Parts: sequence; structure tokens; C-alpha cells
Amino acid sequence: MSNEQGRVFREAWIAGVTRHYPGEPKPGYVAPWDETSDWERACAAAVYEQVRQFIEVSAGSTSKLSRAQRGRFVALCWIAQIYKHIPDPKPSYVADWDDLPEWQRETDADIFDHIERSG
Repeated sequence: MSNEQGRVFREAWIAGVTRHYPGEPKPGYVAPWDETSDWERACAAAVYEQVRQFIEVSAGSTSKLSRAQRGRFVALCWIAQIYKHIPDPKPSYVADWDDLPEWQRETDADIFDHIERSG
């Protein structure tokens, strides 16, 4: 997992938040890579790599997944990383797909699409 992969993930996140968040997003949501914590950088790099590998082992069949399925995959990978790095995370950090706000679901789907295109 590289910093570059994490940075690409973070940039896709910021682009999605900017596009989908209703109103003005919290500063932490759009903080640049250099201002994110080490654990968040590690999570971003790991999830990028998980998505990339999923696309690779699926031999491009991920393009047949629905937008919600692609976003849900990103969300689940992120939740696993949260549990890895934070012993007792806030419930909002590990919320199930159906409990995420619409803007976050859309952003997660955008991230998957961005990684797929970057392939």
C-alpha cells in the first residue's frame, strides 16, 4: 500500500464530498492529504488497494455491479479499517450502508468508480 494510492483515495473522497455534501462540509471532510492523521492515511491506502484487487480478480466484471454495490464495497472495506485502527470507534464511523447519509453513499460509489477508471 502506498501513500500515492491513499492520496488518490483521499482526492476522490474530497471530490465526492464537494459534489454531494449538502451545504458546507466539515473542514475535516475536505482536509488535504497532508492534514489527515496517520491512521486515516493508512485506511485510505488499504481501501484503495482492496478495491483495486477486487476489480483485478473480478477481471473487469465489477462494471456490472450497481452503483450501490460498488459504494457498499468501499464502505465495508472502510469499516474494517476503522476497526483495525480504532479500538472503540464512534457509531457513525462504522455505520452500516443503509444508515449512511446519502452524500456519503454517493461519495463511496464515486470513489469505487474513480479507482476503477484509474486501473
